[in-house]
Amino acid sequence: MENPISSVRSVLHICTRETIRPLRDQVLRLSGFHVDSTLDHTEGLSMFWSRHYDLVLIDVEGEEGIPHAEHMCSEIKTAQHQQLVAFVCNWRVAILTDCPDEIVRTEFDPAAFAKGVNEIVPLPSDTTSN
Repeated sequence: MENPISSVRSVLHICTRETIRPLRDQVLRLSGFHVDSTLDHTEGLSMFWSRHYDLVLIDVEGEEGIPHAEHMCSEIKTAQHQQLVAFVCNWRVAILTDCPDEIVRTEFDPAAFAKGVNEIVPLPSDTTSN
């Protein structure tokens, strides 16, 4: 299933932290993204197979979350090597993994969070202005 509005960028957000996930989802929606999200990595993979996403955003909660995130990243990249995958994590986790395309830092700054995702998935070019 494709997103019916091609100019809307879509993000699959996997975050096991129940209190943070809705807040991040809302920040992304207010920044112009279509967001699907889940608390569960297995459900996240199922959601990934059901539609196209411009970005898969995987929250990595501490060093213990790295194996789950890397496994999910590996599954996605093996099946669709051009899929953009980013981890949302702190600096320590960021230096311990090299699986994702990008790292979005988790310091609580909604504007910086949205800016980081916007940099990874830029707006589609306006093809009518030429």
